[in-house]
Amino acid sequence: MWRSGWQFRYRDGVWPNTLALSYAVAGYAAGMALITRDSVWLNAAGSVWLGHAMVIAAYLIHECAHNTIFSRNEDNARLGRLLNWLTGACYGRYDVIRRKHFRHHVDRADVVAFDFRERIRRHPLAVRLVHALEWLYVPAQDIYMHALVLVVPFTLPSRRQDRASVLAVLLVRGTAFGVLAYHFPRVLVFYPLAWMFMATVLRFMDAFQHTYDLLPTLEQPRGDEVKRYDAAFEHRNTYSNVHSLRHPWLNLFTLNFGYHNAHHEKPAAAWHQLPALHRELYGDDETQVLPFSNQLLAFHRYRTQRLLNTDGGDTDILHDKGRSFVGVDGVSFLTGH
Repeated sequence: MWRSGWQFRYRDGVWPNTLALSYAVAGYAAGMALITRDSVWLNAAGSVWLGHAMVIAAYLIHECAHNTIFSRNEDNARLGRLLNWLTGACYGRYDVIRRKHFRHHVDRADVVAFDFRERIRRHPLAVRLVHALEWLYVPAQDIYMHALVLVVPFTLPSRRQDRASVLAVLLVRGTAFGVLAYHFPRVLVFYPLAWMFMATVLRFMDAFQHTYDLLPTLEQPRGDEVKRYDAAFEHRNTYSNVHSLRHPWLNLFTLNFGYHNAHHEKPAAAWHQLPALHRELYGDDETQVLPFSNQLLAFHRYRTQRLLNTDGGDTDILHDKGRSFVGVDGVSFLTGH
């Protein structure tokens, strides 16, 4: 391991991380350039490229949260804050995002500041609207959760210190986007499409990785409520939703995030080490592996039901290898509430 500042944590991570970071930044720049062109075909290609660059940036933020890129924690934090701007998650603080994700690992639960399901149930018209949009594959629930990042500092007393930063970021990004849209009006269509592409990929991966209990305890210290969750519970209720075991290179599309059992077994392992770690830990045992075709079927079949669903601990989804796995929404690591 390398110890000096701005050095990669793992020697075998120099080229993988350099390439991934280069792709995220260059893809973002190239995608933004293409969505300003006069060709709708270039706009569409640029929107997909931009969206996927944001996907890779998001999973690099996850790596920063686990301190797997650089040897020093503060360097990982600096990079994580910069990457937050690429994904549009910069309205929330990186350290809050990281704290929420660590509670997910330590508590072995989906830990949130509040359960949005309880709130949205009080508004049947809103539920019907979100259901209609989700039926059309518009990630309305993710849009709602990211919009709440702007609201939470003004409603949760524990987040009052974030008010100024939220307003400052809103001013900077809003001004920049307004200027860009003034000169290139088509970005009003193709940037949101790129962002929704990113949100759809992230929620697809998040939906089927756990059957965890949802605990609205993020704004308070850990309590006795998590003592019943042990390592066996964690493994039993965690699923590897890889795109392919036979062709591991396909999993680079989401930076190996689908090797989720291996990640939870050894959270300090970097993304490029997960395929080998999965083979080392599980060999030919595919008990916790969900076939990609079943993931696609369940994602389509339950796209509206998933809004209000919570899969509690030890829900049996392995009897049909996830074909009837409803999954959950609203647990993205990019939102800190």
